[in-house]
This record gives sequence, C-alpha cells and structure tokens, in this order.
Amino acid sequence: MPPRTLILGGHGKVSLQMVPLLLARSWHVTSVIRDASQGDDIRSAGSHQIGKIEVLVRSLDDIKSTQDAQTVLEKVKPDYVIWSAGAGGKGGAAMTNAIDRDAAKHFISASVQNKAVTKFLMISYLGSRRKRASWWTDEKDWAAGQKFNNEIAPAYYHAKLEADEHLTALAKERGNDFHAIDLRPGTLTDGQATGVVSLGKTRGAGEITRADVADVAVKLLASNAGSGWYDLLEGGEPVDTAIERVIRNHVDSRDGEDEDTTK
Repeated sequence: MPPRTLILGGHGKVSLQMVPLLLARSWHVTSVIRDASQGDDIRSAGSHQIGKIEVLVRSLDDIKSTQDAQTVLEKVKPDYVIWSAGAGGKGGAAMTNAIDRDAAKHFISASVQNKAVTKFLMISYLGSRRKRASWWTDEKDWAAGQKFNNEIAPAYYHAKLEADEHLTALAKERGNDFHAIDLRPGTLTDGQATGVVSLGKTRGAGEITRADVADVAVKLLASNAGSGWYDLLEGGEPVDTAIERVIRNHVDSRDGEDEDTTK
C-alpha cells in the first residue's frame, strides 16, 4: 500500500515541487493550505501524476495545542508527515513563534504520539544549531551565520532551533519505529534541479535550489534513512549516491550539539 503523506505548508515553493515527485511514486498526498484559493496551484502541481492529491484548508496559526494537530492527523491518517511551513517573516516575531516554533512542535508531538506515523521530515535550515560544527573551518561562513541568527533573524533562528531539538528529543523517546529526518538546506534559490548536491556534513554556508531540496527531501523520505540532521548545499555528488553514502556511513550533522535538548 503506498504511504499516505501529509504536507504542512503546502503552498510553499519547496512543497509545490515536492507534490509531483511524491505523486510520481504513486503515493497519496494531502497538502495543507491556509486559503482555499491556493488549491488550484496544488492540483496543478499534481496533475498528470499517478498518485492521489487532496487539499485540506487549515490555517497553521490556529494550531494551538497537540490535540489540534492530532485532529488533523486523525482526519488525514498519514504514514509520513512533512513540515515545510513557516511564517515567512510575516507578522513579526509573534507569528514566527506561532508557526515555526509552536505549531511545528505541536505537530511533532502529535506525530510522535500517533503510532501510525513512522516518518517526520522537517525542512529546517543550515544555521539552526547551537554550536559551530567542527567541520566548519571557514571563518567567513561562521561569521555570516552568526550575523543572520543573532542580528538579522533571531526570532526565526530560535524558533527553528527549538522545533529541531524538539523533534530530535521526542524521536529518541519514541524509538526505532519512528524516523525524524531533519533536512537543513542553505540559502534557497530558484532554478531547475541540478541532481548533484553536497549532503550530510557540508560547509557552513552556501546555496541550493528549491528544486534540489524537493528532490532530496522526497528521496530521503522514500529511503531507509534513519533519524538525523542532514545539511544540504549545491555540490557535485549525484543525489542518489549522496543519500546512499549518508545512510551507509551514518552521517549526522547534529554531531557536536548538546544531548540535553529541549522538548
């Protein structure tokens, strides 16, 4: 039976590019959007594919509790959940906290508690970490990341970090029957998928096309990748080869972070 997949943040640019890739695998996809007027874009993205696409209108800023999130899961009955949502800088820190932190954490908690959900894929970002990774050797990359996190978008940084750590901690409690895949791209750009990337422990800064992010996300979800953080930048390694490598070598870019993460 093809897996049922729930996309949260369905009208985002990465989400729209994931839809046809998921449907091409004959998967059943439910895309959550905040406005019914966005539905045609979702259906257009999924046209002429062999899987089934459904649209669910639900504003994520209305998700105030784990029970609210569980209500969505009970309606959709997904096997896999993809978080690709965000406030996008709209509404200031309050909206960022409501969506990128609180709603994300509620869906993580609900997914972990729901035994039918076996995979949760989070689209995060490269700089969401507390400490400088030991393999980040470029001082300019580190300085640029620190400026973004502490001066340009501190609310976003803290919200994403808290959600990432929440996913990591609860996945560990749930056990091996739940895979928490945290995909962490660099600066997003438009353009076609290149099919070649740097995945796993990458540089501390760089770019990646949204199309490549969508490709890697879907292939990671379809693979036997375990729980972990997977940094992603443009590069020279074919996507399939890169995914096989990080799985085979148990690559986790969370290395070096504290174990006592928040919940």
